[in-house]
Amino acid sequence: MSFGKKGITALILSCGFLALALTACGSSSATKAQNGNKITAVGSTALQPLVEQASREYQVDHPHVNVNVQGGGSGTGLSQIQQGAVNIGNSDVFASEQPGVNAKELVDHKIAVVGIAPVANKKVGVKDLSMKQLEQIFTGKVTNWKQVGGNNVKIVVINRVEGSGTRTTFEQSVLKGQKAVNAQQQDSNGTVQQIVSSTPGAISYLSFPYLNQKTQEISIDHVTPTDQHVENNDWKIWSYEHMYTKGKPVGTTKDFINYMLSDKVQKRLVKQIGYIQVQNMKFEKNADGHVQKIK
Repeated sequence: MSFGKKGITALILSCGFLALALTACGSSSATKAQNGNKITAVGSTALQPLVEQASREYQVDHPHVNVNVQGGGSGTGLSQIQQGAVNIGNSDVFASEQPGVNAKELVDHKIAVVGIAPVANKKVGVKDLSMKQLEQIFTGKVTNWKQVGGNNVKIVVINRVEGSGTRTTFEQSVLKGQKAVNAQQQDSNGTVQQIVSSTPGAISYLSFPYLNQKTQEISIDHVTPTDQHVENNDWKIWSYEHMYTKGKPVGTTKDFINYMLSDKVQKRLVKQIGYIQVQNMKFEKNADGHVQKIK
């Protein structure tokens, strides 16, 4: 095929425009990917119910955004955000408490407070334990429920896996440096709930949102596991629920975290699902576990 000078010029111009158009499209796609229309939040199963419900409501108002919420435990959430593999790492513990995590690279967003309560199979015959008795059970010094006023049933301890923020908080508050007895380990609140409810003599611990009629809540020194008792620090086993980002959040991730901190979530969903607003706390806790009254 033969082209005149005008035809060649037109062809060159057309190719130039096409190249510019393709470049623009590529740039647009890159910008879209950078800004992000997908958020992946991984980690704490204690925080998972709140993030899942909030994400469903968020996506109604932001249909172009896909929020993927996964469990796996606080250790997983912190390691994944440390690696930059996810947008948000959910955790029940401060990043500085997790070995191998450089907390200085992460930004902490405290979303709520959660209480953690010991729970037992409903047939053990015990509804209250002293903190000392609870410690003795989880260190293996007490092995039968009759030793603490219950039925003649062997105690079956169900623990959380290493790296679980719920376990870290529980052991920090109850065992205070002592080694836990060798026991079956589970990686989520939901699984623990099912096993305790169906295993004679079983005892473990759950975050407040997972407490229900399937298991027996255990009071400690006659203090019941309630929001008010957590707020006043009368109930000692509690932690912040953190959403960590690697550096300051931007784009859609920033918008979603702002949504988690909005009145729509804080004043409705937080209480509705079983958490406590951070601003309702009369006490505060640092990464070393030191608790002091808020002035």
